[in-house]
Amino acid sequence: MSHTKVIAIPVLGRHAVNAYLLLGRRPVIVDAGTPGSARKIYHQVAAHGVDPADIALIVLTHGHIDHFGSAAELHRLTGAPLAGHIADLEPYRTGRVREPYLPTGPMGRLMNRNRNLHVRAEPFEPHVLVRGETSLDDFGIAARIMPTPGHTAGSVSVITDSGDLVAGDLVANSFMGLIPGKPANPPFHDDPLGNLASLREMLALDPERLHVGHGTPLDPDRVRRWATREQRRLDRLAARGRLTTRT
Repeated sequence: MSHTKVIAIPVLGRHAVNAYLLLGRRPVIVDAGTPGSARKIYHQVAAHGVDPADIALIVLTHGHIDHFGSAAELHRLTGAPLAGHIADLEPYRTGRVREPYLPTGPMGRLMNRNRNLHVRAEPFEPHVLVRGETSLDDFGIAARIMPTPGHTAGSVSVITDSGDLVAGDLVANSFMGLIPGKPANPPFHDDPLGNLASLREMLALDPERLHVGHGTPLDPDRVRRWATREQRRLDRLAARGRLTTRT
């Protein structure tokens, strides 16, 4: 089995917002951070001994501003093609997130007031359109892009053959990473039940660890226990007609 090394690239704070560097036969970046963070990612990649010009691909996990905000600039800096799911093509092409955001709790309601979440990023056209499970072997990584809809319609994750799941916003650390190791919802979900179904599908692949967009790596067994509790909570909300989903 070919081993792929996964390195967190903090974009905001220590781990409040992460991009990732995947090292195999060739390097791949997952996510592009907030607008204006491309050079920070570029220099952190170089600090890990990787020539940014060697980046084979930049995978975008979904169409939220803190994950694709610097995609166009990072493409110019590295020359690497951008990959994104077709269902999030509108945010990528317009530079604007689908609004309104749908908060998952108090943190989301608070963050929704942050004007930085409502800015327009530089738009771009993905060079690689993801429609289904997609091997990254041609880009030098023993891994697959997996559609994981729910957080947004076009959310994807990357699972390596060596057992690492780069999960985007399928799940997060509590309080945007301030409580390391404790699974929680990210601040927003377009379809909470759909996202939870995607999370469970990825857990069924038995990953060794989950690398998330907000916080430090999560233990899969702890995430499974959290997901069981979250399913009961969402089912209760749905039964009362209080579960908001983007249509």
